[in-house]
Amino acid sequence: MGRWAAAAEALLVRHWWRARPSGLSLALLPLAWLYRALAQRQRRRAPLPGRLPVPVVVVGNLVAGGAGKTPTVIALVQALRAAGRQPGVISRGYGREGAGVREVGTDDSAAEVGDEPLLIHRRTAVPVWVGRDRSAAARALCAAHRGVDVLVADDGLQHAALWRDAELVVFDARGTGNGLLLPAGPLREPLPQHLAPRARVLYTDGVASTPLPGGFAQRRIALAWPLAAWRRGDAAAALPLADLRGRRLLAVAGLAAPQKFFAMLQAQGLDIARLPLPDHHDYATLPWPLSTTDVVTTEKDAVKLDPSQLGATRVWVVPLDLALPAGLVEELLALLPLPAAAPPLP
Repeated sequence: MGRWAAAAEALLVRHWWRARPSGLSLALLPLAWLYRALAQRQRRRAPLPGRLPVPVVVVGNLVAGGAGKTPTVIALVQALRAAGRQPGVISRGYGREGAGVREVGTDDSAAEVGDEPLLIHRRTAVPVWVGRDRSAAARALCAAHRGVDVLVADDGLQHAALWRDAELVVFDARGTGNGLLLPAGPLREPLPQHLAPRARVLYTDGVASTPLPGGFAQRRIALAWPLAAWRRGDAAAALPLADLRGRRLLAVAGLAAPQKFFAMLQAQGLDIARLPLPDHHDYATLPWPLSTTDVVTTEKDAVKLDPSQLGATRVWVVPLDLALPAGLVEELLALLPLPAAAPPLP
């Protein structure tokens, strides 16, 4: 993303999350009406989704980015495994090169498969497949991993051609912002008055931010991993965040809502300078001087960092964990057909 495009996006985002529409947002209303008309036409023209070999839970946002979808997918996959299921994950792979269907490998780059699918695979070790055609990705995953008995679709809520047995809609404390559709506001689709029967809502900041009923998750950070140890999964090398107190840290985050990450670090008593970057920043070049001593960053950023570029800079990776509310996984499982009831692979 170019410098001016990033600045324009940042300006829009600031206006999206105001409680009431600003003058700029109101001026963009005609484009929001056009966006809604185009989205409705696309849904009408989408092929009818075909049932997939195993049940599907779609996790997604009604708003554009930053509501905690990726930590929710990771937490849900881990909870499904704890419940005795064998999950896999499908995703478009936003920002990757190419649109075809492929499996995510631990040694793949974010450019090849997308930063979020790569992070999900590294954190969960379950099969993850990416492709613009999510249904094709799902069928390929099930053909390659016949033990998988449930799929979690990462960010497929607006993908009308994708079959789903249950939906989990994610909101953070910002809710729906000014309540307008893109580009006047953050909404990808209007907020419904009532939940669909097979949908559930999760509030990832522990507070209800829309009128829709839902469960409350809790975000938490506790450990800092040296980048090399995080890449090889060496849990013994992780340190309590308290061990970084007293150091001058540069906090770097290429997220849709980086300020939340910074606030969590400061709540842990860390002394940070903030460096927010555009969502999905590619790290083709380092955004900080090589003289920087200590950098603390997110896992989504860490998957794109090349250790050979870092010089003497120490990079600390801070995983963001999400504690799901009690009973949510059981509610979602109750919406799914039993594995034996799923149709056979073609």
